[in-house]
Amino acid sequence: MLDVQDLTKSFDGLRAVDHASLQVKRGTITGLIGPNGAGKTSLFNLITGAITPDSGRVTFRGHDITGLPSHRIFEHKLCRTFQIPREHMSMTVLENLMLVPGNQIGERFWNVWFRPGAVRAEEERIRAKADEVLEFIDLAHLRGELAGRLSGGQKKLLELGRILMAEPELVLLDEPGAGVNRTLMQRLTDNIQYLQRERGITFLLIEHDMDLVMNVCDPVIVMSEGTKLMQGAPEEVRNDPRVLEAYLGGQYAAAEG
Repeated sequence: MLDVQDLTKSFDGLRAVDHASLQVKRGTITGLIGPNGAGKTSLFNLITGAITPDSGRVTFRGHDITGLPSHRIFEHKLCRTFQIPREHMSMTVLENLMLVPGNQIGERFWNVWFRPGAVRAEEERIRAKADEVLEFIDLAHLRGELAGRLSGGQKKLLELGRILMAEPELVLLDEPGAGVNRTLMQRLTDNIQYLQRERGITFLLIEHDMDLVMNVCDPVIVMSEGTKLMQGAPEEVRNDPRVLEAYLGGQYAAAEG
């Protein structure tokens, strides 16, 4: 589904992504792990058009999306979340979801005057879909709350809800567990597994919580120093000396010696 080939990106002479290549198969929950500074978020930014690669290629469902702007990649049904949620703080939870679908009739001001019935009908359809999503992510009781007042975990759930409004095929999750309490993390994890199992949505996620990665992801890709170190099943990754070396460095090497 996603094919990244020989991707590179440097910032002020520092190579953040160094000839990285990886593939994500349709219908999987693929984990992307590695020590801080390994290039994981930079790779996400390259895939989703937030930054332009120096070289390499990104192919999604057979389409070359290398260097496309983020909104064009979003139209291909490839969506992402961020380490820090980017909700519209002064809008309600419901409004945050209703804003997502593109090309709404009401976005053209003359339709409000000349096609008010069509505008209302579409708005009601979007509202009904948003309410359905809020029920799924268990935020329906907060539909009228300002999004800026939500807890960190609730904002992560809201981000997932906003993505679902776009009907994605592949979702890139950047540290979904960061700053989230265990109860909300379990709810978020259950939602991801349900969406993968029942709706066929594919996920690629960056995460530092190894318990979450090992329980949810298969396969797991390990990055180190800007490139892919290895890829395999969770147990294979957990026990690979190269992975331990990447995380623990010289201390591990000395202990093994």
